[in-house]
Amino acid sequence: MKKKVVIFTGAGISAESGIQTFRDGDGLWNQFRIEEVATPQAWYSNPSLVLQFYNERRRNIRDAKPNNAHLEIAKLEDVFDIEIITQNIDDLHERAGSSNVLHLHGEIFKMKSEVNPELISPIHEDMHLGDRAEDGAQQRPHIVWFGEEVPMMEPAIQKAMKADVFIVIGSSLVVYPAASLIHYVPSHAEVIVIDTRLPEVNRRHVTYIEKPATEGVAQLRRLLL
Repeated sequence: MKKKVVIFTGAGISAESGIQTFRDGDGLWNQFRIEEVATPQAWYSNPSLVLQFYNERRRNIRDAKPNNAHLEIAKLEDVFDIEIITQNIDDLHERAGSSNVLHLHGEIFKMKSEVNPELISPIHEDMHLGDRAEDGAQQRPHIVWFGEEVPMMEPAIQKAMKADVFIVIGSSLVVYPAASLIHYVPSHAEVIVIDTRLPEVNRRHVTYIEKPATEGVAQLRRLLL
């Protein structure tokens, strides 16, 4: 039976693919205020700006390519039972070949009805005002905005609870509720952290690999094998 390895990834793993993070010195939040583009209130007050923001993100992500961190994680499926939980809205894990990816905060290449969040459909080009879902409502990005519930949180908790090894890559675990996942990891599980530092966690031992994601995952592979 393969060892269960749960990998939690944040913006740091995609930064080396040229996808801007939100919190770095040159991050997106320096160009856009959260309140303007990533809240339900923003959507209702200025949907054109919100669509413009996510159209730009979609183009950026469409042009990006998986980096060696994404590719090496996909290869680990040959040896381990790999489950990925990601805060990222990009599809680089999937394009790298990973088969079990749970997106906590939504997906940039999907849209949904602003009335019925269960009506989800793919989108690869720009979104516009007037794009309608099956129920006739305006389509909105399939993104979890600040102030909204995280519907995939419970499935993520279930995955974390079954981990033999729990790996954090490129996320400082400061955004809740995602940050609480570490508290559901079994006490016997090994915890490995790459390309970030965690706030204080109540665990006996955490292994840190203080390198960028691509270098860190190469070292991780040697460590696990």
